[in-house]
Amino acid sequence: MAVKAENIARRYFRKTGGANYFYAVKPLSLEIEAGEVAVLTGRSGSGKTTLLNMLSGLLAPTEGKVWIDSTDLYSLDDKGLSRLRGERIGVVPQGRSAIDTLTVLENILLPAKLYGRPLPIEAASRWMERLDIANLRDARPAELSGGELRRMAIVRALAQSPDFLFADEPTGDLDDENTSLVLSAFRDYAHQQKKAVFVVTHENDALQYADHIYKMDGGQIM
Repeated sequence: MAVKAENIARRYFRKTGGANYFYAVKPLSLEIEAGEVAVLTGRSGSGKTTLLNMLSGLLAPTEGKVWIDSTDLYSLDDKGLSRLRGERIGVVPQGRSAIDTLTVLENILLPAKLYGRPLPIEAASRWMERLDIANLRDARPAELSGGELRRMAIVRALAQSPDFLFADEPTGDLDDENTSLVLSAFRDYAHQQKKAVFVVTHENDALQYADHIYKMDGGQIM
């Protein structure tokens, strides 16, 4: 079980006098296997989030292919891609993603409800306890700190038990103690449940939890 990128790139067109374009991500190949944590580091603007979005089915590459096992991800129609993402891919986005009218637990269970799957209440409770937000299950997002909102988003992704988990700057709002909680949870999820975890970060603390470390600069993996 693996996600594999083959010569993928993402370029954007712009007009500076005549027609021109620039690469946010230059052609590269990468494979992330089950049972491993891959960490991608690099400065802001280096293309890390763009690469994560292409690997996770959120952004089609302008060149190359992304494979989920034997499935060419972007050969699927919108319905097929949405179904595959709902069944096998989890994403922890960089920005805020809570629905204010729902409780913490309802936010965590929402993806399963939307896709008509059994609600993972047991898994949600276990991960909330692991990331120290169990006491907030009935709270509303407006009552939470930035770090608590971040951990809620992480629990929401983990509770769905995706085969492939993509996390974009998941510890950016967290103190040292909670950063350790999150990164050790990712490592255990990958190693114990044989899942693939891909973490984009600029924090060096994540490196000690990684099986593979990549660095990105100028749209290229160095």
